[in-house]
Amino acid sequence: MQRTLSRIALAVGLLAGAIAAPHAMADAPMVKTQAPGFYRMMVGDFEVTAISDGTVKLPMLKLMNNQPAEKIAEALKRGFLKEMVETSVNTYLINTGSKLVLVDTGAAGLFGPTLGNLLANLKAAGYQPEQVDEIYITHMHPDHVGGLMAQGSIAFPNATLRIDKRDVDFWLSDANLAAAPEGNKGFFQGAMASVKPYVAAGKLKPFEGNTELVPGIRAVSTYGHTPGHASYVVESKGEKLMLWGDLMHLAAVQFDDPSATIAFDTDNSAAQQQRAKAFEEAAKGGYMVGVTHVAFPGLGNLRPAANGKGYVWVPLNYSSLK
Repeated sequence: MQRTLSRIALAVGLLAGAIAAPHAMADAPMVKTQAPGFYRMMVGDFEVTAISDGTVKLPMLKLMNNQPAEKIAEALKRGFLKEMVETSVNTYLINTGSKLVLVDTGAAGLFGPTLGNLLANLKAAGYQPEQVDEIYITHMHPDHVGGLMAQGSIAFPNATLRIDKRDVDFWLSDANLAAAPEGNKGFFQGAMASVKPYVAAGKLKPFEGNTELVPGIRAVSTYGHTPGHASYVVESKGEKLMLWGDLMHLAAVQFDDPSATIAFDTDNSAAQQQRAKAFEEAAKGGYMVGVTHVAFPGLGNLRPAANGKGYVWVPLNYSSLK
């Protein structure tokens, strides 16, 4: 009898401990941080690493143009998004085997405190900024060039900087800065602060128009969002990835209706035409695209919508294979 009672007491004690365990675990402090933001994939023989600079909340209902506000609001609702949309800022690192190429550099401190994670995530992905050979900028808005500098110094000391000459001429112009509305002057000042140290060091090498920059990577002119906006095509062993930059900004709206534009466009009409062309070609060609402001890692494919209007974004299938 005594042995039976002892066993019952032990079982009751174990049960009480199991019930109490979740409460004890809940006493641990919340971490409230994400894992390092990088994702790796292959394009033929090239290794492509998507690297997150972070996210920033943007008032998309106010920023989107060329559509009634009610339509934008409904699209946000269908996408389970609020008016302040938490927007990714993605960059892409391409290792060709002979060159290490970074496309865009994030914002550093030029676009608010929630961005500026590029260097930390680059290192977490197994690379050092000194290893980057070339940097290709899609355009010179602050969330694309701010990361060129770190604590007042050139962040990528061994890299050659490549930007379309039209963007260089526009954003580094003192006359354009002086003529810009007060609310837009910061865009010029951020571009100048980020790029001019590379100019002084002899590291800026502008290109003009459609240009092969290294074997397997070429610039494609997509002027509109800015005067010299460029996209970059990565090709190896018959596989293709096109890095769009800011050809589009809000997946919940612009894939359904590519005519929707955004206040950040220098030329809304030209940007809209470039977006329509890019969407059509990507859907027809079946190749993958990388988009700066689509939810990280911003990689996927497009197919025409079943109703014949707009497109469907198909994010890449996650892979942990080496």
